[in-house]
Amino acid sequence: MASLQLATKARQLALVNPVPTLYRSIAKELPRVLTIYDIDIPVPEARAGIRSLFESNGSVKDERVVGMLVEKGYMELEETLLHYKQRSHLLRIFEGFKHKSTGADRKKLGMDSSIDEQFDRA
Repeated sequence: MASLQLATKARQLALVNPVPTLYRSIAKELPRVLTIYDIDIPVPEARAGIRSLFESNGSVKDERVVGMLVEKGYMELEETLLHYKQRSHLLRIFEGFKHKSTGADRKKLGMDSSIDEQFDRA
């Protein structure tokens, strides 16, 4: 079985700035990932989606949490490159959640609902 072991290599390097290094590693592999998974998103738009994930965790100051997030990032990259993910998983990262009205947020139907209401749920 193929193994990249990116997280192990990153841990052994003991980098001074591990977050920018992770971001550069992801940005370097992004065109290949888009090609492998046949995702029709421009590379700058995909980079913006990745950047938003990094920015959402920008307020984390605890070094242990930062280290955990960096290792998790390398593991996610490794799983993506080894094709362990599906296309929909990556689209969720790049485009975000498009349909907010799913699951518990969807309109609940009662016992007296008409057939039209049942088909208008989506």
